[in-house]
Amino acid sequence: MTTFRELGVLPEIADALERAGITEPFPIQEMTLSVALLGTDLIGQARTGTGKTLAFGIPILQRTVASHDADYAELAQGKPQALIVAPTRELALQVSNDLHLAGSDRGIRVLTVYGGVGYDPQLDALKSGVDVVVGTPGRLLDLANRKALDLSHVKSVVLDEADEMLDLGFLPDVNKLLAMTPETRQTMLFSATMPAAIIALARTHMRHPMNIRAESSTDEQTVPATAQFIYQAHDLDKPEIIGRVLQADDADKVIVFTRTKRQSQRIADDLTERGFNASPLHGDMQQTSREKAMAKFREDKIKVLVATDVAARGIDVAGVSHVINYTCPEDDKTYVHRIGRTGRAGASGVAITFVDWADLTRWKVINKALDLPFDEPQETYSTSEHLFHDQGIPVGTKGRIKDPAPVERKPAGQGRGGDRRRGEGRSGGGDKSTEAPRRNRNRNRRRTRNGESVTSSAKPASSTSQGD
Repeated sequence: MTTFRELGVLPEIADALERAGITEPFPIQEMTLSVALLGTDLIGQARTGTGKTLAFGIPILQRTVASHDADYAELAQGKPQALIVAPTRELALQVSNDLHLAGSDRGIRVLTVYGGVGYDPQLDALKSGVDVVVGTPGRLLDLANRKALDLSHVKSVVLDEADEMLDLGFLPDVNKLLAMTPETRQTMLFSATMPAAIIALARTHMRHPMNIRAESSTDEQTVPATAQFIYQAHDLDKPEIIGRVLQADDADKVIVFTRTKRQSQRIADDLTERGFNASPLHGDMQQTSREKAMAKFREDKIKVLVATDVAARGIDVAGVSHVINYTCPEDDKTYVHRIGRTGRAGASGVAITFVDWADLTRWKVINKALDLPFDEPQETYSTSEHLFHDQGIPVGTKGRIKDPAPVERKPAGQGRGGDRRRGEGRSGGGDKSTEAPRRNRNRNRRRTRNGESVTSSAKPASSTSQGD
C-alpha cells in the first residue's frame, strides 16, 4: 500500500491527514502528486467523488511558503501565492475546509471569498495578508478590480470543476483572472468532463500540460459504488415515497435534488411536516442560512437536505447514503454530478431518480448517453411491493413519522357563508354566550285585497252587499 510520505508529501501534511483518518491516497492522488509537486502544468480528469481536492490541495500547501519559513522574507509578504477558482460557494468552502484539514500544521493562511456576504471581512483579511485564496470567479474579479486582491505574485492557479464554470458562464471571468497572474505560474485544471471550450482554455493558458486520467476511457461515467434505481412516479405520490425511503434500513444522510427553488422549499416544508429533520438549500436563501444548513447537515443535526442544482457541485459530505432526484435531471452530465454526492471516496450509496410521464423521452436520452440498463423505468407507487424490496423498507412503513397537525374548526357562524342561526334550533338549545345576537326586526305587515288595504275591523264583502 502506497503512503503519502512515499509520494513525497511533507511529514506535517501526512500527519494531519492521518489524524483525519486519511491514510491511503486515491488513484487520482497517486497519479497527480508526483507531477504537481514538481510544478508541472496538468489536466486532471476523474469521476466526481474520487479525491480531486487533495490531488491539487496537497501540492498547493507544500509549494506555498509559510510565514515562519526561512525564505518567506524574500517574497512579497502578505500577497497570495496560490489561487483556486471554484464555480460555486459551497465548493469553495469545501475546498477551503480540506486545505485547513491537510495544512493544519503548516500554518498556511487560507482565505475563502464568494458573493452573498459582506466585503469588510474579506477586505480586512486581504489587508492583513493571506497565502492561498479560494473563491468564486465573480467575487474574485470584483476584489481584483478594487485593487484589494493582488494576483501578480501567484505561483499556482487551480481551476476546479472547469466544466461547471463553463456551464455557468464564468469562462470570461476566468480568462480575466488568469491574465492578472504571472505567465510563469503553474496551472492545474481539474474537471469531470472535458468539453471543447475547456480544451481551448487549456491550450491558451497552459504550457505543455500533463494529461492525467484516473480511469480508462471504457469505464462508466457514473460512480460504480452507487446503486441506481429509476422509478416512473406520480408527482403527488413522490413525498410519500420519499418519506418511506427515509425509513429504509440503510438510510442515513439523504440529499433530495429539485429543479426549482420553490420546489426545494415546498418539499423541505412537506418533509418537516411529516416529522423528518429536513432543510432546503437554494439560491433564494441568504448565504449565512445556506452555510448553517450545510454545517448542520455535516454534523448530523439535519438528515435531509433538499437542494437545487446550484449546490450539486459543492456538497462533499461524508456519510450521504441516498441521493434522490425528485425530477428527471436535465441531461446526463447533471445526472452524473447529482448522484456523485453519494458513493464518495470508496463508500457505497443509493441513487433514486423519479421520472414523470412527460420526462420519459428525456430520461431515454440520458440512459442512452450513459449506457445504463434503465430504458423503461418501472411504474412505481408508494405502495408498490418492489419499492419496499429494492430499498429495504420495513413492511407497513408509512411516509410520515409524526401525525398531521389537527385542523382547527371554526365555531358555527364564523366561517365564510356560515348560518348564524345554525346552532339554535337543530341542537336543541346551545350555549347562549356563543350564539349570534338576534336581530330586532320591526315587521309591520299590511293586509290588502284587490290592491286596497283591509283592516281587522272591516266587514266581509258579503255583509256589505246584504245591507244595500
